[in-house]
Amino acid sequence: MRDFAMRKFKTLAAFAPALLLAGCISFGPETPDSLLTLTPTATAPAGSGASSNAGQSIVLSEFEAPAALDVTRVPVQIDDTSIAYLQDATWVEKPARLFRRLIGETLRTRTNRIIVDGDDPGALAETRLNGTVRQFGYDARNSSVVVVFDGVLPGAGSSVRTRRFEAVISGVAPEAAAVGPALNQAANQVALEVAEWIG
Repeated sequence: MRDFAMRKFKTLAAFAPALLLAGCISFGPETPDSLLTLTPTATAPAGSGASSNAGQSIVLSEFEAPAALDVTRVPVQIDDTSIAYLQDATWVEKPARLFRRLIGETLRTRTNRIIVDGDDPGALAETRLNGTVRQFGYDARNSSVVVVFDGVLPGAGSSVRTRRFEAVISGVAPEAAAVGPALNQAANQVALEVAEWIG
């Protein structure tokens, strides 16, 4: 009986550190109830394709973004110098990547050109869209969502074309359920303008 009690004590002693440590370990943040994403207003149907030469193909390089947007949260501009993040609003992926894919899908549906989503150095394409997502969030000063994108199209030799695109949707409540769809609408508006600019 004494040997049994001793073995039981040793077993509990061996597991004690693990039991104590379990209360201190966190396997990441709590999963949100829902995640935001961007959905194109039109998508290429299954089985669709395109064929073109290098001069007609388009490569979408990684878009740049300031630190406030290089996260999966939705920034809120409180005043000229202060930002916060919208409660209960989390992107499924960083918005610059989501926006690049949205532009890619918009180009697929509006042109007959091959779209290479990502900076593949092996892709033979004379047209490469670069750019910076400047704003992609909520402005509390006028209850609006704002999407601003600076597009850059390097041309032949040292020539470069640039253009700033902006979409503002006003009258949006500061809630994830309202801001998410409004940002999706604004992003689609900008994506269409970018597609028309590229031609």
